[in-house]
Amino acid sequence: MNNIHKTAIIEDGAQLGDNITIGAYTIIGKNVTIGDGTTVGSHSLIEGNTTIGKNNEIFSHATLGSIPQDLKFAGEEVELIIGDNNKIREYTLFNPGTIGGGSKTIIGSNNLFMGYTHVAHDCIIGDNCIFANVATLAGHVECGDSVVVGGLTPVHQFCKLGSYAMVGGGSVVTQDIPPFCLAEGNRAILRGLNLTGLRRRLDNRDDINEIKKAYKAIFHSKESISDVSKRLLEQSNNKYVKELAQFVVDTKRGIPFNRK
Repeated sequence: MNNIHKTAIIEDGAQLGDNITIGAYTIIGKNVTIGDGTTVGSHSLIEGNTTIGKNNEIFSHATLGSIPQDLKFAGEEVELIIGDNNKIREYTLFNPGTIGGGSKTIIGSNNLFMGYTHVAHDCIIGDNCIFANVATLAGHVECGDSVVVGGLTPVHQFCKLGSYAMVGGGSVVTQDIPPFCLAEGNRAILRGLNLTGLRRRLDNRDDINEIKKAYKAIFHSKESISDVSKRLLEQSNNKYVKELAQFVVDTKRGIPFNRK
């Protein structure tokens, strides 16, 4: 049984699962689908072709699925897809995709989006990520799993943040941040590995040691980071080392680091 406040507006065509709560003065558009157990706070707007999974907590004044803030957008059919068990706090803004970016913004599961977080068009976000207050993702940003972005941090369009990456608060990200790495500053540069995050997530300390060796080989060597990474891809059997090396080989925007 759903608990929908009498002042909420649910447009004809919206598909609601079971055990959904919708607060006062919230508007749910006709093309919206919301999964079982999800709660939507008061004064929120969910519109467009938006699909939301199960057991999400959406707090008051969130806006999900409004048209992209892209001047090229001309009303085409685009989507916002959100997984399960996310916490989406007050005044967050998530936009759907654009034709130029694949038409979809995709958000995984078990993420925390703190107040005023913005997820722009065509972003792809994995699982178990944390975005602190006023974290701002521009269009086409990609984040792996277990990424942490500090408060008041903008991420430039088309940047990629690898799994387990952490960006300090008040930073400005204009290049790709590899998996397992810690970055900080304006402009953000690598400061080392996100060892705290790795120790929380990886049980095998040998894996962490292998990541340490790979990081040192790639970013402290006099060789090009691409050449070292290609060699690691050929020689290492560790999946995390290969993930780090592949990310460096594939980067389009470059890696911000100071060679030591």
